[in-house]
Amino acid sequence: MKISELLKFEEDLRLEKKTVIILRWIALIGQLITIYFVHFFLKFELPILLCTTTIFFGGLTNIFIQFNLRKNQLSNLESTILLFYDVIQLTLLIFLTGGITNPFVIFLIVPSIVSSTILNLASTFFLSFATIISLILITFNHYPLPSKGNLHFHVPEYYVSAILSALVVVLIFLNYFGFRFGFEARKRGNALSKLESVLAKEQELDSIGHQAAAAAHSLGTPLSTITVIAKELKKEITSGTNVEDIDMLLAQAKKCGEILKKLSKREIVDDEYVSNVSLQDLLFEITKSFESITEKEIIFNSEKAKKNLPIKRSAEITYGIRNFIGNAVKFSKKKVKIDLFLDTEEVKIKISDDGPGFPDDVYKIIGEPYIKSRYKKFKSKSGLGLGTFIGKTLLERKKAFIDFFNNPDGGAEVEIKWKVKDIKA
Repeated sequence: MKISELLKFEEDLRLEKKTVIILRWIALIGQLITIYFVHFFLKFELPILLCTTTIFFGGLTNIFIQFNLRKNQLSNLESTILLFYDVIQLTLLIFLTGGITNPFVIFLIVPSIVSSTILNLASTFFLSFATIISLILITFNHYPLPSKGNLHFHVPEYYVSAILSALVVVLIFLNYFGFRFGFEARKRGNALSKLESVLAKEQELDSIGHQAAAAAHSLGTPLSTITVIAKELKKEITSGTNVEDIDMLLAQAKKCGEILKKLSKREIVDDEYVSNVSLQDLLFEITKSFESITEKEIIFNSEKAKKNLPIKRSAEITYGIRNFIGNAVKFSKKKVKIDLFLDTEEVKIKISDDGPGFPDDVYKIIGEPYIKSRYKKFKSKSGLGLGTFIGKTLLERKKAFIDFFNNPDGGAEVEIKWKVKDIKA
């Protein structure tokens, strides 16, 4: 993963204002309860006035955000500024209550962890740097740890340094984990939204076909009425330009009738053919559609699947298979082979080509979105892996298992498998 890609990915990241406000109120109330409990109940000595003032200003910022910012989401910059203020506020509060020896110092790394999961990498770097500087400052400069009377908590210097080192290591580790988790989640979410868009378009096209047929049936009656009236008018008018106009009206009405008739017939065919089809016929249909747009040889072999397997045709299965066959056609040199295997329990489609095969640098992560090979021979043809991700995800929704291989003799191979009971109509 390149740093440049991480820095530019989803630059317009935002943080929900309501979530920020609630979390900050919880933190501020918790801080207030803690210092008051320690001071008034445990009778520990601490600068209660300075601590209260620090928390009070944190509350003022929260009130300002809640009532003065009318937007529902904070931009990446606004969120960064707010989290930076939280780092400063927490640093000051911990400085007043024992510094690095205060057990609540762990909360100082929380703002940068939040940034790593929600904001971009630049914000996370900035907040992490600010947090590390703050930790160093409160390690060597701080008020005494609150205690009763003259009893003070003293530890060796190496112990204090060890606490600092541990917090920095935890900060770096959690930031890396948080950013990778957030980055992958956003990347996959973006890819899934594209998947849903593709599926919605497929379903919309199917819906348009049904609506067109319904319109054909509905328009048939008024069109017949227009034809009858036009014929009656023609009988009454024996000459003049009006006769030509009526003839034109009848001709156009007849043409509309023929179009509507075709739409009606097509819907009847769709009901029987589109909804229920054998897997062999579906693969034959997809294969023929590619033969019409490429000069490469496409071989479909179903000898090891002698019995037809009836399936329920769906946009997911059709698009998924078409995607993998399309990739094979794109990367092949001369030939693509599609083999269908069927037994009593399992059906398998094997799509192989004579191309360069899957590149080594992305072979283990094929099927993930937003991947790109660094090899020059693949860059001209390969995209961001979205097509493969969408095809794989759609087929897996229909209980398929997808495997990717490199043939020993060269070329790539994709295996799509189902249990017969999962795909059979």
